[in-house]
Amino acid sequence: MKVTQPRHHRQQLRAAFRRSLNLCTAEGMAGTPLVAISLPVNVFLSALFTKSLHLPKATIGFIAALPFLCNFLQVFVAPWVSRRLSAKAHVYVPVTAHLLSWAALIVILEVMPRHDPLAVGRWLAVWFFVSSFAASLAGVGWNAWIQEWVPSRLRGRYFSRRNQLLSLATMTFLVVTGWALEHWNYSIRVFQAIILGAVLLRMLSVVWIWQTPAGASHGHGRKAALPLGDQIALIRRSKSLLAFVGFGAVWSFAANCYGPFYHVFMFEELELSAFQVGTFSTLAALGGAASLPAWGKLLDRYGNKAVMAVSLLLWQSGNVTWCFLTPENSLVLYGQWIWSGMTSAGFILGQFTLLLKLIPVAAKNLAIGVYLSVTSVVAAAAPVLGGTSLDWALARWSTDPLLVYHLCFIVQPVLACTGAFWLLRVHEPSASSLTSVVGAMRNIRTLSGIFGLSFLVNYVFYRPQRR
Repeated sequence: MKVTQPRHHRQQLRAAFRRSLNLCTAEGMAGTPLVAISLPVNVFLSALFTKSLHLPKATIGFIAALPFLCNFLQVFVAPWVSRRLSAKAHVYVPVTAHLLSWAALIVILEVMPRHDPLAVGRWLAVWFFVSSFAASLAGVGWNAWIQEWVPSRLRGRYFSRRNQLLSLATMTFLVVTGWALEHWNYSIRVFQAIILGAVLLRMLSVVWIWQTPAGASHGHGRKAALPLGDQIALIRRSKSLLAFVGFGAVWSFAANCYGPFYHVFMFEELELSAFQVGTFSTLAALGGAASLPAWGKLLDRYGNKAVMAVSLLLWQSGNVTWCFLTPENSLVLYGQWIWSGMTSAGFILGQFTLLLKLIPVAAKNLAIGVYLSVTSVVAAAAPVLGGTSLDWALARWSTDPLLVYHLCFIVQPVLACTGAFWLLRVHEPSASSLTSVVGAMRNIRTLSGIFGLSFLVNYVFYRPQRR
């Protein structure tokens, strides 16, 4: 005999679900400021490192590498945490640790020896490692939590609206932050005030996560996996996946070697303000949002790898502009950032979707680990090498720093375009399930912060599937 729930109980469940959706949107908006300044390269940290603390390039490169290193290391910790905490607890515990680390930065900025850039670099490296590791664990927990209680049929509609609000909050915060830093001449006090405001909002976000009725239970049972040896053999036979891992390594190096120093270049050599740099990130976001529908249709019609290759070539053709920029022609950057946002959207959208197709379902966790480990290690090493080489070159050609940057900035277009031809050799099979590569998305999310495209990664993960 079929048992039906009382009407009032169903109404209570629906009310709790609606409250969970509303709180999820509210906590996302409240958490946006701290998330925005936590990315490895952003207006806030770039201004702090260059305008206030004057850190060496090698130190900046090392700090920029830490989030990718944490993406690699958390693979060994996140499964242990997920077995002991509910999905929701896996969110608010590391999120709380993350906001406490940023609250500690307010004190660190006050007591660290600012007259010694090397000592400052050591203080900030230790702090940023702790902060990035907590953020990495929180990202894993948040994805698992959302999958636990938001039905797949609602994700496209709900997260498209949520991400629009988060994108608006991010762009507003970046512009306001840039204006405040410029207006108060990059003083330590204004940095501390911005951090304090972001931490207080994140505290409100944590409270709303705690109050969300949905998703408090522990994970469900899992199907028995193949023996490890069989999974390794399956991955070794997945030639297209291995080729894509190789492409991912090349692209991670190309994007991260000198990519984190675009902001440094704009601050130090082009003498742009934080407000102007924040405006560029906003323009990139707007350009990407405007081009997304067209890229989505092209990806559905012609496949991922061909559209990705075209998008990457167009994107990198615009990045050649960095090799000719001077203070006299810096106005070109307004058009260049719009172009980057428009052209990179197709590549980032296709990158994640193609990865869905290549991962063998029977060995998805190991495949994710292989992809994430390889790309994370390369992405972590790249800015260290880039920063060290920049310091070396600038010390020897100190009379012409513009030429040094121009020569370094050609590395990304050359390597990326070489990788595009490698990408065309990848065989593109039928798609895997969306939930099978949550972990592999973390590097894409982290990297997108360099180009002001964090909003696009949210769209990629939750966009409606029309195939």
